[in-house]
Amino acid sequence: MAGFNPYQQYQRTQIDTASPGKLILMLYDGAIRFSNAARSAMERGDLYQKSYNLMKAQSILGELMSCLNMKAGGQIAANLFAIYSYLFDRLTEASLNDDIVPLSQAISHLNELREAWAEAEKIYQSQRNQAPAEQGMALVG
Repeated sequence: MAGFNPYQQYQRTQIDTASPGKLILMLYDGAIRFSNAARSAMERGDLYQKSYNLMKAQSILGELMSCLNMKAGGQIAANLFAIYSYLFDRLTEASLNDDIVPLSQAISHLNELREAWAEAEKIYQSQRNQAPAEQGMALVG
């Protein structure tokens, strides 16, 4: 089969079968990975790779912003939008001024957000897995 790439197929399956919380974590992972790559490129003086990776990270932040349901999410969604906008601006400043400080700040915030989402996803999955077990116990008793 021409063009078959097992790694790409694996990635596609991971995305297609992931929970919404896991998808958010994957987006954070990508934003962090691209931001770190941009920082490394900036340190090496590689303007092309710096710009390329910052654009990738900014695209992910744009995706995170576009996925927010402002009506259903209320103040939480509005706060997340403001945070994502701030991070986008930090990446823009890093790119325009070739400044590692705003880039490092953005990476730090992205890591904090990722940790919070990971904990929330863990709690959600734990509660979700408990519910069927409790239903089974009700059927037995």
